Amino acid sequence: MRLRSGTFAACCVVIEVLGVALFLRGFFPTPVRSSSRTEHQAEPPAPEPSAGASSNWTKLPPPLFRKVVIMLIDGLRDDFVFGSKGVKFMPYTTYLVEKGASHSFVAEAKLPTVTMPRIKERETLVPNLLVLCGDHGMSETGGHGASSVEELNTALILISSAFERKPGDIRRPKHVQQTDLAATLAIGLGLPIPGNSVGSLLFPTVEGRPVREQLRFLHLNAVQLSKLLQENVPSYTKEPGFEQFKMSERLHGNWIRLYLEENNSEVLFNLGAKVRRQYLDALRTLSLSLSRQVAQYDIYSMLVGTVMVLEVLALLLLSIPQALSSKAELEVPLWSPAFSLLFYLMFLVLSALHVIVCTSAESSCYFCGLSWLTAGGVMALISALLCAVVSALAKMFAAGKFLSKNPAHPKARWSELDVLILLGTMGHVLSLGASSFIEEEHQTWYFLINTLCLALCHEIYRNCFLRDDCEPQQCSHVEEGFVSTAPALQDRSIHCNMLEPHRVSKDPTSLDTLRGCEKWMVLASPWVILTCCRLLRSLNQTGVQWAHRPDLGHWLTSSDHKAALSLLAALSLIVIFALVQRRCSLTSKIAMALGLLGVYCYRAAIGNVLFPWQQDSKDISKGVIEARFVHVFVLGILFTGTKDLLKSQVIAADFTIKTVGLWEIYSGLVLLAALLFRPHNLPVLVFSLFIQTVMTQFIWKPLRHDAAEITIMHYWFGQAFFYFQGNSNNIATVDVSAGFVGLDTYMEVPAMFLTAFATFAGPVLWASHLVSFLSSETSSGSALGHACFCYALICSFPVSAYIILVTSLRYHLFIWSVFSPKLLYEGMHILITAAICAFFTAMDQTNAKS
Repeated sequence: MRLRSGTFAACCVVIEVLGVALFLRGFFPTPVRSSSRTEHQAEPPAPEPSAGASSNWTKLPPPLFRKVVIMLIDGLRDDFVFGSKGVKFMPYTTYLVEKGASHSFVAEAKLPTVTMPRIKERETLVPNLLVLCGDHGMSETGGHGASSVEELNTALILISSAFERKPGDIRRPKHVQQTDLAATLAIGLGLPIPGNSVGSLLFPTVEGRPVREQLRFLHLNAVQLSKLLQENVPSYTKEPGFEQFKMSERLHGNWIRLYLEENNSEVLFNLGAKVRRQYLDALRTLSLSLSRQVAQYDIYSMLVGTVMVLEVLALLLLSIPQALSSKAELEVPLWSPAFSLLFYLMFLVLSALHVIVCTSAESSCYFCGLSWLTAGGVMALISALLCAVVSALAKMFAAGKFLSKNPAHPKARWSELDVLILLGTMGHVLSLGASSFIEEEHQTWYFLINTLCLALCHEIYRNCFLRDDCEPQQCSHVEEGFVSTAPALQDRSIHCNMLEPHRVSKDPTSLDTLRGCEKWMVLASPWVILTCCRLLRSLNQTGVQWAHRPDLGHWLTSSDHKAALSLLAALSLIVIFALVQRRCSLTSKIAMALGLLGVYCYRAAIGNVLFPWQQDSKDISKGVIEARFVHVFVLGILFTGTKDLLKSQVIAADFTIKTVGLWEIYSGLVLLAALLFRPHNLPVLVFSLFIQTVMTQFIWKPLRHDAAEITIMHYWFGQAFFYFQGNSNNIATVDVSAGFVGLDTYMEVPAMFLTAFATFAGPVLWASHLVSFLSSETSSGSALGHACFCYALICSFPVSAYIILVTSLRYHLFIWSVFSPKLLYEGMHILITAAICAFFTAMDQTNAKS
């Protein structure tokens, strides 16, 4: 079965989306959540166990502490406080521990760690509490991301005058869980225990209270955990902790009956001690069961998703020789006898494994819960992909060919730019294994595009000034009249039989034949781009380490500089119009001008900017009418572009209609981005358009890079502009307000689309520009297919490597705060990549027909 490169790549990315979705479903555990309590209304506390008594306690006991002060120290390892090191480095804390007015624990930081609940202060004459604790420990080298004892164990000291012990009564710190602190503080302040808490009461904090209060506290904690267990575990009655709880409740009822009968015998004392021990055992078992439920990964679903993604990546890599050939086509052996036999064997083996895993699994599995028809389809897909990989390997070894950029020319060599692209891509993938690099990933992309600009500068200067028998002379890659729209991507050869498949030239001329202004523009273009990127870095501080520092965006958004922001927004919108309208039809130019005017009116209506005649922001509204006004023009421009594309299908000879249609679709997306971007971010859009214009006119055309290199450059700059917007790998930086632009009520689908587009506007706009550029600047029918394949391949590398990394690091302390948000971003990015590849494929089919 013969497929075009673009169609093949789009199918691969769609399969990859399915694999990533299945992996995400298995990676993120089912949340342990209480449905019986809400934030604004809590259930009344459970009464004491009834044993025929006429009256039981139904209210919460009085608080133990008046106020709580929490001192959280980053990386406070337990031996920094306890033992010889504590005496040396924290003498006052050691004195308080020895004095007896405290309780000491070693808190284990196990997954999942939970956020402290919001606790309010009900003022009474009771003691205060000081909590000294750490979030995690650290290794001897200062690291704190692995699972060693030094990194997991942290000190936890509760200091209060309510704790009375004899001086010198030093107890060895007991090992507890960090999650136990939430339940302890809630009970200590006389508040209901958070419904989603999986921790148990630190009993030493209440051991000085009367026995009835002790049992009351333990019973409240046990009831809360048992309800959480019932709501999240279907077979909760078979859980050991639940059985222990029921036994404890029955014994507790018997103790209350004896207590109300005023029986002060030794039987009452012994029974109370037994009930207390029974409750403590039940709490430990319940807490452990719930913690396992939260931290339990669906490994089988993760494994199936990972296999699908890795098979797609392997297939893309093995298909490079055919996919990047001049025909941009490849043969997929779907119907050969050997393929069919291997497929059926693999399908039977995988189906048998599926039955074995699903019938022997002790816990619920999402993939096992699917219908047999759906699961069988997935198994068939995995088998087909595996057979395709094996067939590609066999064909490659049979032909004796190895991976090269242009297999048709064995003597082809990699240029310096190719090496930079390869090393940069691999370096970025490897950097995803460190939490610090993920938090500061924007620095990686800033470094890569700066290095790319320097490499382009070196290439331009070498081609223009270096004279050598085996090298181009006097800018031999710069074509006279490069400012025109002549085809810029065609096959050409270089001297000395050294073929560089990334460049092709026809009738090369010397730079001396060009006008002086054009010559200097080519030489200065990399430095202009570097300057723009440096200005953009100052606009939005992102990441973690420098996010708190003031930037230009903070200065512009302050109320004291609204006039400056208004002027900047107006100038940005004017420049956007000047850069976009040049290739639009007259109708689209008018719509673009009115739409950009509507963008300013919308921002003025909601109070972000001011009109010159407006003195204050009293007339602030929701701006729904103004935003919908812009949405109409966005849809109008997109409709006009789509109509031109359809017209180009009928009038195949009119190449101009298609290029205009693609540019109008691109300009419609630019208008939508201008509407969704906050006013201080409009310069990001301006610089994006400006850099695209400079690179088109002064780099890609004169240097005549091939489609693969241009595609990767677009991808790199798209990723960099994702961070120039102020985005990061933290979910908190997503601008959810963009999803409500033009909406007066919440509508899920439009809100999701607008939020996703506003977040990933950088990659989307650069990909759209890539399609428009390749369609208008090349006469080769394979350029779009090559671009689609390269785009799919370079997007597959990070997501494939990252799902392996997060699987191996799933017990990392930062898995939820750092690695998991990045995984969600990668999942959304691969979904957007699938949509982009589908658009590439549609345009590629148009080229094939024409």
